[in-house]
Amino acid sequence: MAQQAWAICCLLGGLLLHGGSPSPSSGLPRLRLSYRDLLSANRSAIFLGLRGSLDLQVMYLDEYRDRLFLGGRDALYSLRLDQAWPDPREVLWLPQPGQKAECVRKGRDPVTECANFVRVLEPHNRTHLLACGTGAFQPLCTLITVGHRGEHVLRLESSTVENGRGRCPHEPSRPFASAFVGGELYTGLTADFLGREAMIFRSGGPRAALRSDSDQSLLHDPRFVMAARIPDNSDRDDDKVYFFFSETVPSPDGGPGRVTISRVGRVCVNDAGGQRVLVNKWSTFLKARLVCSVPGPGGAETHFDQLEDVFLLWPKAGKSLEVYGLFSTVSAVFRGFAVCVYHMVDIWEVFNGPFAHRDGPQHQWGPYGGKVPFPRPGVCPSKMTAQPGRPFGSTKDYPDEVLQFVRDHPLMFQPVRPRRGRPVLVKTHLAQQLRQIVVDRVEAEDGTYDVIFLGTDSGSVLKVVALQTSGSAEPEEVVLEELQVFKVPTPITQMEISVKRQTLFVGSPLGVARLQLHQCETYGSACAECCLARDPYCAWDGASCTRYRPSLGKRRFRRQDIRHGNPALQCLGQGQSQDKEASGLVTRVFGTEHNSTFLECLPKSPQAAVRWFLQRPGDEGTDQVKTDERIVRTEQGLLFRRLSRLDAGNYTCTTLEHGFSQTVVRFSLEVIAAAQLDSLFPREPRLEEPSAWRGLASASPKTWYKDILQLAGFANLPRVDEYCERVWCRGLGERSGSFRGRGKQAKGKSWAGPELGKKVKSRVLAEHNRTPREVEAT
Repeated sequence: MAQQAWAICCLLGGLLLHGGSPSPSSGLPRLRLSYRDLLSANRSAIFLGLRGSLDLQVMYLDEYRDRLFLGGRDALYSLRLDQAWPDPREVLWLPQPGQKAECVRKGRDPVTECANFVRVLEPHNRTHLLACGTGAFQPLCTLITVGHRGEHVLRLESSTVENGRGRCPHEPSRPFASAFVGGELYTGLTADFLGREAMIFRSGGPRAALRSDSDQSLLHDPRFVMAARIPDNSDRDDDKVYFFFSETVPSPDGGPGRVTISRVGRVCVNDAGGQRVLVNKWSTFLKARLVCSVPGPGGAETHFDQLEDVFLLWPKAGKSLEVYGLFSTVSAVFRGFAVCVYHMVDIWEVFNGPFAHRDGPQHQWGPYGGKVPFPRPGVCPSKMTAQPGRPFGSTKDYPDEVLQFVRDHPLMFQPVRPRRGRPVLVKTHLAQQLRQIVVDRVEAEDGTYDVIFLGTDSGSVLKVVALQTSGSAEPEEVVLEELQVFKVPTPITQMEISVKRQTLFVGSPLGVARLQLHQCETYGSACAECCLARDPYCAWDGASCTRYRPSLGKRRFRRQDIRHGNPALQCLGQGQSQDKEASGLVTRVFGTEHNSTFLECLPKSPQAAVRWFLQRPGDEGTDQVKTDERIVRTEQGLLFRRLSRLDAGNYTCTTLEHGFSQTVVRFSLEVIAAAQLDSLFPREPRLEEPSAWRGLASASPKTWYKDILQLAGFANLPRVDEYCERVWCRGLGERSGSFRGRGKQAKGKSWAGPELGKKVKSRVLAEHNRTPREVEAT
């Protein structure tokens, strides 16, 4: 524990030093788009259900049928992908009669727990889905008719409703994983009402149901994240279902307390259990630790032990599957998240390595040094085990010593370590927590990049690229976009990606969003802006920032630089005239001495470093603006708390990003001296002096605004005079009318007579003739 604390301190120190560097781009997105921005740009579409809220639990993306299936509270939905949520189909699926009342009697919440929350949506055959729900703490399963390809059918087959215990958890919030393989459902769940009986279960097919042994050494309070069939080789008999989960176990070094550890476990698809040992129990279950840590000095490591989500990046032919894992810390010192990538071949190598063994609970783990029986415990009955004279066509044929060994040694000694031995992405001290991950492999002009989409608990999605630079073990994090998908903060619980449609489907309890993976024109209309974005999806085509398409081949006018983002090299002579013309425009701003003034500068990219320069009247050169208590630089611009006549001049706001500087806006600030205003405007009389009221009421209106506009150099005075007269007359009529209405209500009260009307009339005239408030020098 002391070593872990030292590692955490080292990590925090490194992060603080990194955060104090002059680069402002660390962890900031290149582009921030709000919920309104996404809708107005037609980049997203939202489905909130047909009754106001989905209470979404599960999504199933069926690209063969071009449909998205949703499971929520007491309902299922079918959405077509070829249009923006037209004609959504809904099927209500309520708990069985009496189940909800019984759930309430047992002390459960009638709204958030005592309903049928659909947790399982798996393809059963070409025309049906298997659906399972919590059934108000009495799980149910049924078949859903969805029709053939091209049909938009959604119908619940009530005759197929059956008990779903072991296939669906009782609680809607309980972590859970499932996979449908060969007509059978594999689940990792807690199968009892109280949520204490954790197991890996197989059911639904012609074979007898299998479950994990109840021995606590097999599963310790697991939190299941994902399950999937992953073939090891071309032999279908060797296929396995892999489970990714976290569990809370006693301290591995024999010390006090418990720790959280992430795992990958697996079972054989053709596992039939044992004949005398492990009857109707898994006879091939093995598990190994997933390590996601940041190396520190002296061999100390900072571990991210809580597995949040897993995404499988399926490769092209001839390459290994890659497993992306999103992890979080369980430390009370700081909150952090990391993304680690694992090669499937490394996972296979660990499962083919030594088994873990220890002599007792107080001993440390070590590699098993004895003889390992044949067939090797945990392997599937396949061509490898079918040797002459020793046929093992089923796990029921395995010797008892093999089954006893796998029961006593389910844990592998070596952990699975990530690619390059460290995370590809680390984020700490976030205002939001990361919950979901999907990845898209994108081919760009200068290589292939994995674009990572991270869903947060506040309803936003981060689009990130991790670049491996030469000479540095730590990848460079480039946050391309931060997209606020939902109008109000809501945790993102589901994410699915359609590479074919270049679309991300984002699910939350509130609803489901359909989000385009990219919209290149939002980066800007100049080559430099497109190049600085460093988005593998986008490139400058000579006229605009558009989608990069590798199929078009290499073309001279295409500009893209993901690795360096250097527009000085890529955009030489590429459409910079518009930028120069825009940056040459000067906005004239007037401020009053001793008053406050604000110069607004909003760079498109939060990653850019903003700098202000001042050219004083009569000077040829420029100086960088120095900030202090009087002049403050904010995220929105430059604030003068108290103007001085020496502040007058030409101000230029520039941004610096990856060594490339560009002008955002120019201002010409003119300061009006306080003495000039004092000579123009007399001091406003006090309201408590009756003579002043009468004087202002009888005096003719002083057109003071003409003097200030002439001072500012405004020439079109007749139109301004006409506008002000119209506004004043309208205001007088409105106020007089409103007073007359109140006068009628006050009729009959002796103290509210004609004198009150005179006072109010004098006050109205005084307000219209009043000069601006004087700013006195202090």
